[in-house]
Amino acid sequence: MSLCAECFNNGDHTGHDFNMFRSQAGGACDCGDSNVMRDSGFCRRHRLRTGENVPSIPRDLLLMSEMVLPRFILCIIQYLRDGYIEPDTSAERDLQKVLQQLEPQITFLEELTKMGGAMRTVLTKILTNQQTYKELSMGKEDNLYAKKNYDKYLSALKNSDLVSVEEKNQSAAADIAVGAEGGAGAMVLLGTEDQDGGQSVGQRKRVKLSSSTKDPYIIDSLKHKCFLEELLFWTIKFEFPQKMVTFLLNMLPDQDYKITFTKTFVQHYAFIMKTLMKSHESDTMSNRIVHISVQLFSNEELARHMTEECQLLDIMVTVLLYMMESCLIKSELQDEENNRHVVVNCSEALLKNNTYWPLVSDFINILSHQSVAKKFLEDHSLLMLWMSFVSFFQGMNLNKRELNEHVEFESQTYYAAFAAELEACAQPLWGLLTHCKVKETQEYTKTVVRYCLETLQIWFDAIGFIDEPAPNQVTFHLPLHRYYAMFLSRAVKCQGLDLDSLLPDQEMLMKIMVHPLQIQACLSEIHSNMWVRNGLQIKGQAMTYVQSHFCNSMIDPDIYLLQVCASRLDPDYFISSVFERFKVVDLLTMASQHQNAVLDSEQERPMLEGALTFLVILTSLRIHLGMTDDEILRSEMVSQLCMNDRTHSALLDLIPENPNPKSGIVPGSCSFEDVLSAVADFKAPVFEPGGSMQQGMYTPKAEVWEKEFDTIMVVLRTVYRRDVQSAMDRYSAFLKQYGIHTGNPWPPYKERTPLHPCYKGLTRLLHCKTLHIVIFTLLYKIWMDHQNMSEHVLCMVLYLIELGLDNQVQDNKEDEVQSPCIEEHCHDSWFPGTNLLSNLHHVINFVRVRVPETAPEVKRETPPSTSAEASSYGQNLREAQVFSLVAERRRKFQEIINRSNTEAAQVVRPKSSSTRWVSPGTPPQLVTEILEIRESMLSLLVKLHQKMSSKQNSLSASWLEDPDTSHHAHGDGITAIERILTKAAARSCQIKRNIQDICGKVCPPVPPKKNSPSDKKAMDKEERRQRARERQQKLLAEFASRQKSFMETAMDVESPENEAAMDLGSSEVMESEVLYDCVICGQSGPSTEDRPTGLVVLLQASSVLGHRRKSKQPKQLPTSDEEHIYLADTCGVAHDVRLTLMQQFFKDSSCLQSVSIGWDGGVYVQTCGHTLHIDCHKSYMESLRNDQVLQGFSVDKGEFTCPLCRQFANSVLPCRPGRGTDSSGWHTPTNKATCILVKEVEDLQEKLGLFPTESNLSKEMELVIKDIKNTTQKKYMDYGKNPGSPDNDFLFMYSVARTNLELELVHRGGNLCSGGASAAAKRSCLNQLFHVLAMHMRLYSIDSAYNPWTKLTSLVCFCSGFDEERPEVPMLFRDVPSLLIIFVLTMPQPLRKEHFTCVIKMLYNLQFTQALAALSTKLSSEERQAWVKSGALKKVNVKPHDLDLRAPFVCRELAQLFKLIGIISSCFFFFFFFFFAFFTAFFFFLAHLSFSCLPQEEEEFSSLAVCLGLLSSAPQPPSAVHSASCLEWPFNAFDLVTQWCDEVTGRAERLLLVQEPQWAAPRLLQLPDNYNIIFQYYHRKACTVCKKVPKDPALCLVCGSFVCLKGVCCKQQGTCECVLHSQHCGAATGIFLLINASVIIIIRGHRFCLWGSVYLDAHGEEDRDLRRGKPLFLCEERYRVLEQQWVSHTFDHINKRWGPHYNGL
Repeated sequence: MSLCAECFNNGDHTGHDFNMFRSQAGGACDCGDSNVMRDSGFCRRHRLRTGENVPSIPRDLLLMSEMVLPRFILCIIQYLRDGYIEPDTSAERDLQKVLQQLEPQITFLEELTKMGGAMRTVLTKILTNQQTYKELSMGKEDNLYAKKNYDKYLSALKNSDLVSVEEKNQSAAADIAVGAEGGAGAMVLLGTEDQDGGQSVGQRKRVKLSSSTKDPYIIDSLKHKCFLEELLFWTIKFEFPQKMVTFLLNMLPDQDYKITFTKTFVQHYAFIMKTLMKSHESDTMSNRIVHISVQLFSNEELARHMTEECQLLDIMVTVLLYMMESCLIKSELQDEENNRHVVVNCSEALLKNNTYWPLVSDFINILSHQSVAKKFLEDHSLLMLWMSFVSFFQGMNLNKRELNEHVEFESQTYYAAFAAELEACAQPLWGLLTHCKVKETQEYTKTVVRYCLETLQIWFDAIGFIDEPAPNQVTFHLPLHRYYAMFLSRAVKCQGLDLDSLLPDQEMLMKIMVHPLQIQACLSEIHSNMWVRNGLQIKGQAMTYVQSHFCNSMIDPDIYLLQVCASRLDPDYFISSVFERFKVVDLLTMASQHQNAVLDSEQERPMLEGALTFLVILTSLRIHLGMTDDEILRSEMVSQLCMNDRTHSALLDLIPENPNPKSGIVPGSCSFEDVLSAVADFKAPVFEPGGSMQQGMYTPKAEVWEKEFDTIMVVLRTVYRRDVQSAMDRYSAFLKQYGIHTGNPWPPYKERTPLHPCYKGLTRLLHCKTLHIVIFTLLYKIWMDHQNMSEHVLCMVLYLIELGLDNQVQDNKEDEVQSPCIEEHCHDSWFPGTNLLSNLHHVINFVRVRVPETAPEVKRETPPSTSAEASSYGQNLREAQVFSLVAERRRKFQEIINRSNTEAAQVVRPKSSSTRWVSPGTPPQLVTEILEIRESMLSLLVKLHQKMSSKQNSLSASWLEDPDTSHHAHGDGITAIERILTKAAARSCQIKRNIQDICGKVCPPVPPKKNSPSDKKAMDKEERRQRARERQQKLLAEFASRQKSFMETAMDVESPENEAAMDLGSSEVMESEVLYDCVICGQSGPSTEDRPTGLVVLLQASSVLGHRRKSKQPKQLPTSDEEHIYLADTCGVAHDVRLTLMQQFFKDSSCLQSVSIGWDGGVYVQTCGHTLHIDCHKSYMESLRNDQVLQGFSVDKGEFTCPLCRQFANSVLPCRPGRGTDSSGWHTPTNKATCILVKEVEDLQEKLGLFPTESNLSKEMELVIKDIKNTTQKKYMDYGKNPGSPDNDFLFMYSVARTNLELELVHRGGNLCSGGASAAAKRSCLNQLFHVLAMHMRLYSIDSAYNPWTKLTSLVCFCSGFDEERPEVPMLFRDVPSLLIIFVLTMPQPLRKEHFTCVIKMLYNLQFTQALAALSTKLSSEERQAWVKSGALKKVNVKPHDLDLRAPFVCRELAQLFKLIGIISSCFFFFFFFFFAFFTAFFFFLAHLSFSCLPQEEEEFSSLAVCLGLLSSAPQPPSAVHSASCLEWPFNAFDLVTQWCDEVTGRAERLLLVQEPQWAAPRLLQLPDNYNIIFQYYHRKACTVCKKVPKDPALCLVCGSFVCLKGVCCKQQGTCECVLHSQHCGAATGIFLLINASVIIIIRGHRFCLWGSVYLDAHGEEDRDLRRGKPLFLCEERYRVLEQQWVSHTFDHINKRWGPHYNGL
């Protein structure tokens, strides 16, 4: 069911599960169709009852359309007839050209369909009127064009094989008649031809006979009787053009049309298949076919109607059958020469391109309707047809093991084979099974099972299968076996049928088990690298076979079928078959050495592990043997969660769809969400420090690990073997966390669901002598440390023993009846019976083995034996016993199938015998030896316990008296053995006594002397392992310690001078040179003129400051046409307007010293804190240039990563040689008068800057200045009227300092004390940056006549002749922080404290006056008049606090200046070795100015003002101090202020008085909570540039601009719109939300990266590209992280996956 966005939004879908998707090909909305959905789900518009209340349309109104439209449609059809040329003679573009010319007419029809029901009714009548079609289609006799046109149509029909043979000769006939014989017509209709002879013809003959019994209506329908039929015919011919499909679909709301169109579609089904197979664009055509068919066949009533009237099922099955017959090849499975079976060729385009998909999809769709599925199951001829179809896939894509050379060409067709079986066989199977859930449908199941067995027998005969599979062959595709298995399972589980009534005889069961067992063995072979010469594709097949989408249709039915066979066949025969198929028969000997006929030594262990693991899975898996659907779902979910934490969508994807559909709730069962909440805890999405974006994950609950963790299920469901280890590691971590077990645990044993009564025979596997012999042998080999034994082997052996103890055979009497038959031939001397409990304590004394002459056993004296017979049975040889087992298996097989001749066994027997063993050298001769064993399984278990625990008496005699078994649930091998012994003792008193006897023997066991060296070797090995573990732990601890110290160093890198300054009284430290560590060469030393050291820095242009606004609340993103964002209130615009206004009235050079730029496009410098020699850096860059490895940065642009921390960088900032010789001047106390200090500062400023001597250091400083200038665009540097002038350069230099200071303030949260230093402050490079800027700025001299210091500190006499065209900028308009930076950076070094304090005092006066002036503009005229009078009275004797009328306001106005002074002074403390305590105190002082509302603000203000030197001593009480108290004028304050005011008087530019230093922190736009709001508004919004709806729309999250991503339409000079916008809006940094993908993309310069998404679904997951279509909601945490990265300029450092965009975004 699908709804359009409008109907969906107007309906109530609260609590519903839905997916939103963008339909590329249109479609019909199902809202209002009661056949598809309930009325309660209709939207508001469709819920309104329409019918008798709606007035009928006047007849006259429709007359015109009824007259014109038939001819209009005929015109379209005639055009299609004329334009069509057969594909073999025409190019594809010719057909496209015809369609393009016809587009306006079809668009007109499409528009008509949107006019409502009345017009659709008219169209329906015209399209379905047979009389009108007959009159107009052929044309009248005298109309030659119409006649010729009609002949073209007939020709097209004939060329399409759409008429019978007889009719092709009747070309003159006006009407299209149909051949009488339906069968012949069908053959011609489908255009088939014999391909492979014999068997193929036979199959086709059966199809033909089946078709001939059907109604000839299938063929009659090919006669076109109305416009609609011919229109569909041409639609198919032209391969479903999009416009035509949309028109046909838009008509579907008309019910009469829908029925007629569906019939027409069904009639043309075979023709659709033929056209699809010929098409070059089958993908596109397939999608369009399904867009139509899904609308037609999803309606059950319509599908049933078509099945009854038009033989829909017959047509679909026949069409599918003939489609597959076009690509059949001879099967090479089993008997390659005489094989009569045919299979599909997976390398054909039909399968590789999934061309069959639309037809199979339709078939699955109609089988979902119960009424149609029942029709199918009741029609036996259809079922037989379908089984023939399925048999085409049986044994396809055969793999033959390469034994000599690696395969030359690795075929990648395997996925086509898996997809074909899943879609064409398995999906219809699941569709049929959904209708076989109740007892009433028993007959359907019986019928299907019968036909499965018949078809399987035909298949066995066709491939020439007798009893043994061909060696070195495997096919993963056995759909007939799986059909049989799944219907068996359903019959027993849901329909109450008796299993035996559906099973064939023993011979057939033996045949059925062979190929599934071969697959399981080959899985182990592939993982053991035995198929390595076949290439990677064979591993791909093994992984796909168990993958989540395939497992429930492939490996699960196979395992179940083997379980059924095992429960009904002789257990000894089955176990022997397993070990023979896994090729480990030769390994199962008690001898320490053996010769393997088929396996290399390194392959033996994994194959043995595989065989044992398979047996454990076979005997413990209960998916089809008794588990309910809810239990299966829970088990699947637990196994996936135990491997790894999973997202919700990953879990949905990994858990098989069947038998539990995840969408919708099956009545009587738990929903997916209920089970998930029961077994898992949700971990909310987090953002890790490394930058990786975590999603919402589900992790298993503690009780799940404790009680439900099932390793067997994990092994069954792992695609990669590493997932099993991952699950075990997580399990181990859980046990350690809760203190349950601290070592390396073994897989826990899990109690199984009870077996369904029908499968009780499966437990006989665990109670057969053959398995017990294998278990005994393996326990002995493990105890004796034979080669190729492993912990995993022991684990599986113990698991099998425990399963046997937990699953006792109930019907002992039957066993006793059967046992003589078994014991007669099956080694009764090994064990007396078949019960595991009794066999556990049975002692084996002697075993005869065949070993090579070189084996240690040969040298031992053999005990005497009475006779050959006694030796062969009494002291049984292990290897001989296995051979006899193989022979026994074959003998039983012969017995069961009652064959008279024994040739089959004679032929096959040597395959496993040692005579076939071939070795490169001469193999040693085999000798028969007798081993003395004298052990039972119990004694071996106890001895293994002693060996593993490294204690001789690890189990005391009284050990079993302790009843507590709770601690046995989790642990290692020792725990497992204890658990088994405890269970065995609890079930049998005799075993309990035996265990106590064995444990009571204090003497350690004495192994055979010859084996003592191996024991010593094993002990040595264990000791070596222990030492290795200890060494490893030590190394890890040492590494962790180093890593920790490195992280501490890296996090706390401060400027070296800061460390020196930390020592308050140590002048020795300050006078020593600062040492730097080079991270490349590792040398430590000072930075010198000849060999300078530099800081690794990243220079980047920034417009973050320019995007600050006055309001603290972020702007809302517009989501409607009424909402807009205005950028006029941003900091960057405000400063641009101010500078432009100044330049209108004042001299340009003066303007450029009165403001700061860099709000937009300023250069920000940041460092990781690591230093390197400049020459080392150059060598490093050269090596990067020569490095061929693909890098995420451009070395040619100077980009690199720090050699130590790998942080991104693009320059090196030279460190000035650090000396402390002249620093005493800073600390020298001074009592000079203010006027003297003012004069001294003036003299210092008039000193000319000296050009630095030519040195490596000065060269590098010049290069850095060049780098800084190249970082930003030219438009952000030239604000003067003369671009490139020194004034511009000077402005840019000091603005770089201002930008970095302002950003430092922003990073500290807008104040200097409340939050402490920012994270970046610890790695500040302001000190080195100011050195470089100061060196460059001192090259410019300021004319004393224009020096702002003069106007700031003295009365200046203005001469009219001196004035030029435009005056200087008045002092009250000048930016005080800019003046501060200019003064400090242009004054010569070293700067004394008294001079620095003097500068601050003078600038404080100016800032205070500016604040008062700005305040006065905000006063009313009455207030201003009162203030003037008050000031006139007190002009003679001024008290400082009288000026403090509006102290809080003044403080707020002064705040920004003092914050910046704080950072500057902190830099210059390092720069000129300032006193550290002064630096700290200044920070607190500025905090008071920032937050006047803080408690005890007077105390803070006074103490900090004293520290800065603005107050001489702290007043008592502290509350007596005011901001005006800090003023200190060089002479009469009123005179100076009057002078400053006189500069402004009479000028219209007084607006410049009002400055707004209070800007809020920069923020990104506020986004709506629901992503759908953004998507609905923007995904169809037209671009503002090209006025088209972009294919990939994007939103700038900084300013809200709507742009085209990758849009060619909006390109300017080869640069796409997103890149252009990032340059304009963010100085080459852009943050864009991609509307159609919900992800954020970051553009930084020439690079870009995908950041992730800030919108997550209800489960904390991203939905990139909106593939899942789930509702998305804003994640505030992620958005804050994005904003913080933008503000702190850390995109380059945190996000790692960058790539070049080549201006194409």
